Amino acid sequence: MDVVLREVHDSDLPVFFRQMNDPEALRMAAFTPKDPADRDAFDARWQRMRASSAVLRTILADGDVVGSAGVYGEPGEREVTYWVDRAYWGRGVATAALLALLAEVPERPLYARAAADNEGSLRVLRRCGFQETARACDFAEARGEEIEEVVLSLRG
Repeated sequence: MDVVLREVHDSDLPVFFRQMNDPEALRMAAFTPKDPADRDAFDARWQRMRASSAVLRTILADGDVVGSAGVYGEPGEREVTYWVDRAYWGRGVATAALLALLAEVPERPLYARAAADNEGSLRVLRRCGFQETARACDFAEARGEEIEEVVLSLRG
């Protein structure tokens, strides 16, 4: 499977919105918007992110839009984020996309966060060189409860 990143196009946003409303994916991601079905809030969030210093990319697998990846935040505290359509989980797409993003954004350190029980995402992050630096409890909107979160960093 050929996985590449490109700039986000307006036409990608409806695909991202659909992907972010998959109940199983929401539960796994855990730390999501309060109401992921609120299209106005979704559009406003993407507008803010696209106007910021964030590096945002669309993930393509064999030419199809299958997710998004990005780096956002203040220098020295920037975090990576990614979302891959559930139909592509376990196929190396997230790892390939994150490696491409990390090659494009050489800034270090970078940070990442994942629910402690999200083994798939933790595996992707570790394969890309991130190491666990802390654990915390935080409220997970998608689960309606406080859960354990793993904080990871990529240095040098």
